[in-house]
Amino acid sequence: MLADLHNHSCLSPCGSLELSPRVLAAAAAAKGVGLLALTDHNSALNGPAFAAACVPFGILPLFGMEATTTEEVHVLCLFASLDAALSFGELAYSLLPSFPNDPERMGDQVYLDEEENIVGEVEHYLGAALDLGLEDIGPLVARYGGLVVPAHVDRPAFSMTSQLGFVTDGPWSAVECVRIPSTVLTRGYPLITSSDAHYPEHVGRRPFSLDAETEELAPGGYGRGVSLEALRTALSRRPRS
Repeated sequence: MLADLHNHSCLSPCGSLELSPRVLAAAAAAKGVGLLALTDHNSALNGPAFAAACVPFGILPLFGMEATTTEEVHVLCLFASLDAALSFGELAYSLLPSFPNDPERMGDQVYLDEEENIVGEVEHYLGAALDLGLEDIGPLVARYGGLVVPAHVDRPAFSMTSQLGFVTDGPWSAVECVRIPSTVLTRGYPLITSSDAHYPEHVGRRPFSLDAETEELAPGGYGRGVSLEALRTALSRRPRS
């Protein structure tokens, strides 16, 4: 199965207004992606629209966000449950600085309903760092039933290597790289690539092959959610260098 666990939508200030959850799902389906995550910056508010958008294509959805830790390291926080993602999103929003977004300067932050109507705009700037350190984010996400994947560790900005100089030990289910083999030391963690889509044309540019079938990832059937235990097991079979 092709998987893509890092994608943005019109909710992210750096994302295109054209990249709605429906556009994301349709473009991913056209590229053969079967497991897709929506990971906007520090928010999961487009999760309900994304859940509905995946249904016509039979895509297994994962919900969550690309959180920015206090160290300004980007970490993918992934949940099988939309409710869990939204609850964690409420906590994340409370940990953001009360800095108002300026759409003209920093980009729109809108979330949609299932019919692609704008139903709200996030007040605080979502690109800021949370009051949440890297060593704390994994255990906190686990309390909400999710898993964590450090994002683009081989990038020169907002990554473990750019901010800390190396990939740290932690409860990481995998480590995301822009390319494999990785150009940085990844300490033996399973490696994935992801599209990190911000525009429609980015969708499906870097999916990865997951050694798992739909029946394994969703043992309760489509619509009953992804088994994160099965996902962790499948991720453990990924290359590690």
